[in-house]
Amino acid sequence: MPNATMPEPRRKSACPVCGKPVSAAHSPFCGQGCKDRDLLQWLSDGYRIPGPTADESEEGLEDRLDS
Repeated sequence: MPNATMPEPRRKSACPVCGKPVSAAHSPFCGQGCKDRDLLQWLSDGYRIPGPTADESEEGLEDRLDS
């Protein structure tokens, strides 16, 4: 008999800021406070996405414009 695997039960999501259960009205956060705190992290450069430095990006743009 083949070994049937049971799908894992869905885990309830947790707020990425505080870990409390997610509120449907503020998904994926638990409430407006954590939602605002996350936005402030993005606005104050608390979160960063890796990429080339601004100088490297400008040099590439200048090379394309000169051609």
